[in-house]
Amino acid sequence: MNRPNWFRYASPRTFDPLAARLVPLFAVSAVLLIFAGLAIGLAAAPRDALQGDVYRIMFVHVPAAWMSMLIYLVMAAYCALGLLLNARLAAMMARALAPTGALFTLIALVTGSLWGKPTWGAWWVWDARLTSELILLFLYIGFLALHAAIDDPRRADRACATQALIGVVNIPVIYFSVQWWYTLHQGPSLSFGSGVSMSASMVWGIFVMTGGFWSYAIAVALARVRAIMRERRRAAPWEANFEERAA
Repeated sequence: MNRPNWFRYASPRTFDPLAARLVPLFAVSAVLLIFAGLAIGLAAAPRDALQGDVYRIMFVHVPAAWMSMLIYLVMAAYCALGLLLNARLAAMMARALAPTGALFTLIALVTGSLWGKPTWGAWWVWDARLTSELILLFLYIGFLALHAAIDDPRRADRACATQALIGVVNIPVIYFSVQWWYTLHQGPSLSFGSGVSMSASMVWGIFVMTGGFWSYAIAVALARVRAIMRERRRAAPWEANFEERAA
């Protein structure tokens, strides 16, 4: 039985048609899951005894916050592969993920402010969790700005990879900030260590919305990396010709 050779998709030329087939699948999945998550969060989930209906912001805020950290970790992993293996596709994937990671970080910060105003009485406080999440947004913006500032794509990839790997130290700071320091921010929304502290519909709403956000991130990143590949082919056509001969 012949096993598929997944390493062949490490080449931009062979990865491009695969990405073209996957984009619509993940796009449709994202739409369905996000609508289902919103339906569960806004209609099926019960009213909170303490916060009323304000807590329903959680169904966007929590998945967006999770995605902001997860995408950065995936982006940093691609950056590490790009540096260690000199893999062009890995560097392109890191660049493709950065805008989506920045978007989810911004959504997390905005929805957190909307949730914080009625619960804390303020739109913003210099809380450890909020401040470290804001730093994450600056890391994403810095990654994109640094890449735009360097003309040579290969040098830009290496510089951005170094910056992304240094910035990884901020992810555990975000996650553990509520345990390490005194903070107004609530603890984990899902306390797996001591049992789930929410109703089943609330948990399902968060997970379904997270699946929708993740599907959206994959669809957009794949579409964006295809655009990046076309951009680099136009900028350096000799690389594309060399790759075709090598294949």
